[in-house]
Amino acid sequence: MFHKTRVKLTAWYLIIIMAISLFFSVFIYVGATGEFDRALRMQEFRREHPEVEFRTLLSNPLEYQTPPVAPDVQVIDEARLRVLESLIGINLIIFILSAFSGYFLAGRTLKPIKEMVDEQNRFITDSSHELRTPLTSLRSEIEVGLRNKKLNLASAQKILASNLEDIISLQTLTERLLELSQNGKLVDNNFIEEVPINLIINEAVKKVETSAKLKQIKIENKVKKEQVRVVRDRLTEVFIILLDNAIKYSSEKNTVSIISKNVDSKIEISVIDNGIGISNDDIGHIFDRFYRANRSRSKVNASGYGLGLSIAKKIVESHKGTISVKSEIIKGSKFTVSLPKA
Repeated sequence: MFHKTRVKLTAWYLIIIMAISLFFSVFIYVGATGEFDRALRMQEFRREHPEVEFRTLLSNPLEYQTPPVAPDVQVIDEARLRVLESLIGINLIIFILSAFSGYFLAGRTLKPIKEMVDEQNRFITDSSHELRTPLTSLRSEIEVGLRNKKLNLASAQKILASNLEDIISLQTLTERLLELSQNGKLVDNNFIEEVPINLIINEAVKKVETSAKLKQIKIENKVKKEQVRVVRDRLTEVFIILLDNAIKYSSEKNTVSIISKNVDSKIEISVIDNGIGISNDDIGHIFDRFYRANRSRSKVNASGYGLGLSIAKKIVESHKGTISVKSEIIKGSKFTVSLPKA
């Protein structure tokens, strides 16, 4: 589809460029041949009226020119032909250059559109795939329950509890999908405020304390007080995601550290774990939507849809910041968020 569109767009470029080129070529040819005709007429006039030349000689001998010989019409016609051939050659060169340039420019013009459409198609495909799993589970349990003629209250309650988990899972997924569908508009500038970064980290730590205690993981908070201009709850969500992942992929009785340092006009906050790490094959895709590592990290029983880091990245970038990761298998991972100071 895009190839055909590119060819059509190239054709329109060619039509416009050649129309302009031909217009100026006609203008040049008409002007040049007009000059030839005028020179021819002047020569004819001077040849047929020598008395004019004689008066010129009497009045101003310095301006007198020898009376011209009879003009050569064939030479004039050859000059016209040379002009025409030159213009045709120039237009042919313009046509060839325009075809290549137009095709190139059409590709550059359509590239962001193609990327956007491909991204939307991937988003729809991935979303459909992720929605299918809880929906299939929900349908299967309901169908099995309906076929069970000896279904009692306890069994029904068990099925309903399982269905509720699937519904909550679907609700979480749809909320995440809605966030990602906003194309970077995750931060409302009307809610930006100046906040100490350590308060945001403290809030995020409180949110993950329960899951940390279940695995007996200690969280070391070494973030310094530094003012940043952010949407408070959005940035808190970023560090909840990072801390949750650090806890999820760390072994029991381990430590997760949060440290900060000033770098020029920015502050860098790093979440460091000593968990299973991320392989080199996976690290380049870790912020992609729905991406979940298939090797080392798959050994951990971690639920999720692979949307958290993608959302975190969009939130950070909406605050004119950056997020990066360094990791080694078995040794752990370090996620760093860099934000402008207030």
